Amino acid sequence: MRLLVAVNPSAAFGRNLAVGPAVVERLIAEGYEVQMLREANFELLRREAEQAFALGADGLIVVGGDGMVSLGVNLVAETGVPLGIVAAGTGNDLARALGLPFDDPAAGTDALVEALRRPPQAIDAARTRHGETTTWYAAVLSAGFDSVVNERANRMRRPRGPSRYTLALVAELATFKPRRYTITIDGVRREQRAMLVSVANGPSLGGGMRIVPHADLSDGLLDVFIVHPLSRLGLVAVFPKVYSGTHVDHPAVEFVQAKHVRIEADDISAYADGERLGPLPVDIELVPKAVSVFA
Repeated sequence: MRLLVAVNPSAAFGRNLAVGPAVVERLIAEGYEVQMLREANFELLRREAEQAFALGADGLIVVGGDGMVSLGVNLVAETGVPLGIVAAGTGNDLARALGLPFDDPAAGTDALVEALRRPPQAIDAARTRHGETTTWYAAVLSAGFDSVVNERANRMRRPRGPSRYTLALVAELATFKPRRYTITIDGVRREQRAMLVSVANGPSLGGGMRIVPHADLSDGLLDVFIVHPLSRLGLVAVFPKVYSGTHVDHPAVEFVQAKHVRIEADDISAYADGERLGPLPVDIELVPKAVSVFA
């Protein structure tokens, strides 16, 4: 079996530099033909991965966090080539959803080796259309308070680590107000104000925030998560519950299942699996069994 192993050199802010070479060494020892892909920055790595993948492979392994998973999903979607994940980032939400180790790269490598001995499994993925661009995601698209926090966190240079997201969240809470959305769910158009709108294929985003704890990667449906207008104090009260998934019964929280979703709003950008798509609108379509995974 010929495997491509794409390694993010800055995964977990550079704390896991040794993981990629260790994964490659282990796979070679297991008897696989391995090509390691590693570049100085993410854009160069994306280009190298696209070129190597076009030449053919029996599997693509990504080593890093959700950005690497996004790279992998966008390469393998609808190709039948399986994707393997060794979680070594700060979020690791698809690894969590697949039941893979998400905070121990050595255990993640062991799990990958075991998974390679079994037939891959198919999961759903979501295809987005944003302007002229098509992008796939496997976990969650966010387009509300959480995406505004992401925007702020990405502009911050300090601190280097997950606490940057927390600080950005606190800063946004001071001024955030409900936005006016137009959301079309399976052809039914609704206009409303909301604090947060996410479209989930998997249960969590942002490193374990279980926004849709009941989401299923292979049920053929998207889960639209809407938080209706709240006071800032109300948002402060409900937001921590998202980490444990205990927010689901809150009266301001709504879940709707769908196959097609369009989100429109001013001054909001969409993020898919943590990667910025750009300002709304965005169209989202669930594609059943679009991605094959070693898990």
